[in-house]
Amino acid sequence: MTVATLVKESTPSYTKHDQLFKQLINTFFEEFLEAFFPEVHHYVNFQAIKPLSEEVYTDLIEGKTRRLDIIMETKLKGAETVIIVHVEPQSYVETGFHKRMFHYFSLLYNKYKKPIIPIAVFSYDGKWEENTYTMEFPFFHVLTFNFMTLHLRKKNWRDYSRLDNPVAAALLSKMGYKEEEKVHVKMEFLKMIARMEINPAKQRLIYGFFETYLKLNEEEEEELMEEIKQLKDADKILEIPISYEEKGKKIGKEIGKELGIKEVALEMLKEGASIEFIAKVTHLNKEEIKNLRETL
Repeated sequence: MTVATLVKESTPSYTKHDQLFKQLINTFFEEFLEAFFPEVHHYVNFQAIKPLSEEVYTDLIEGKTRRLDIIMETKLKGAETVIIVHVEPQSYVETGFHKRMFHYFSLLYNKYKKPIIPIAVFSYDGKWEENTYTMEFPFFHVLTFNFMTLHLRKKNWRDYSRLDNPVAAALLSKMGYKEEEKVHVKMEFLKMIARMEINPAKQRLIYGFFETYLKLNEEEEEELMEEIKQLKDADKILEIPISYEEKGKKIGKEIGKELGIKEVALEMLKEGASIEFIAKVTHLNKEEIKNLRETL
């Protein structure tokens, strides 16, 4: 039996940052592993996946409570294997992070008594990326703990723009790109979304994530629009519920005309989206969303 953990730590902007990453990877768990950890993806039996209840651990020394937001149980192909994914990318440099990774590892192993494959996701600009924790004395080496890492800012966004992968599309916004490449990055993001057959609710989730981390100014938006008009598949791109809608610009066919904003909210509820996240994406108030949830 094997356990895999993906760990991220709280930040001052915990609620927003956590919710966005949690919703993205929870919805597209298989695609996340496929894009960024293919060596893990190759062995996982995704037909056996089921979410487990959230686990909460208390740091007895610091007195802090930490929550493992997403926990997936599944099997490796041809074997009995449990994979636990703790989803909260590390969004700021913390030099003691590798020690905390070992702490999480120890807590999980104590609970499940199974081998663990730990994974950490870094989403900050800094270069710090320690993936080993060592415990030793001058006279004895106790252990060396290693964990897998994904440092988004070190990834070349162009490599991932060729994939038909919704998580890769959303995370282009967190990868390494130059300021003058922003329009091009968003163009490639829109092309990716247009190529993939994704329902409107999931499109909005992916787009909402991307827009949070990569925003264009008015001039850049106009430049992007002119480039879109030159594309052969411009119509498909203009049907995507993109930020122009939010600014009152009517581009192509609005998803709301075809599906309706409440229908979009219902789809998101079915996918397990939180009320807070749905309110952010659809602009419905929370009471309306709660009423819609009762109809399911």
